[in-house]
Amino acid sequence: MPTAFEFCLPTAAKTVPDGPDWLHEIKYDGYRVRIERQGRDVRLVTRNGHNWTGRFPWIVEAALKNREQQFVIDGEAVVLGVDGVSDFNALHSRKYDDEVQLYAFDILALGGEDLRQLPLTMRKANLARLLRGRPDGMFVAPFEMGEIGPDLFRAACDMGLEGIVSKRRDRRYVAGRSREWIKVKNRTHPAVSRVMDALEGRNS
Repeated sequence: MPTAFEFCLPTAAKTVPDGPDWLHEIKYDGYRVRIERQGRDVRLVTRNGHNWTGRFPWIVEAALKNREQQFVIDGEAVVLGVDGVSDFNALHSRKYDDEVQLYAFDILALGGEDLRQLPLTMRKANLARLLRGRPDGMFVAPFEMGEIGPDLFRAACDMGLEGIVSKRRDRRYVAGRSREWIKVKNRTHPAVSRVMDALEGRNS
């Protein structure tokens, strides 16, 4: 299995792509992580390269319960409220580390094979097969295809969600910032205020 992986990062935009070549996912408010399994060895790595394997035991347990011995999954670590919406404050508090789950939206390697060169739709199919049955601790991110993107974004805003991420369905997984992954945030969501506060803190 490949030994080096880097995250693909979405580019921020103000409008949602509405062409037929895009698929769209709800943006959950959590921590971006990558779960890597090689036999009985499991690592959970953050976007900044921190090893958080010991921090979220439910995700690690779910990875070890899978029959597949080798895989690398990209996703978001989240705490879900009773309404099914991610709760960043609960996640950030560290009081609910045992309840943190993985919202899985991509797979980079499986069974020793590097899948990053495959189109996104094929990677999604491999991810669905790997996590079929929705094992506790991990769940596959639902998505919608095509022109529905703007309507999905409006619905996400109406529900108080963070926004959506739109991705080219036919493209490979590339490291670094990509214009083939587009994120559009709900401007009224608390996550936007957190980002603005952080920027103001840097500039003060």
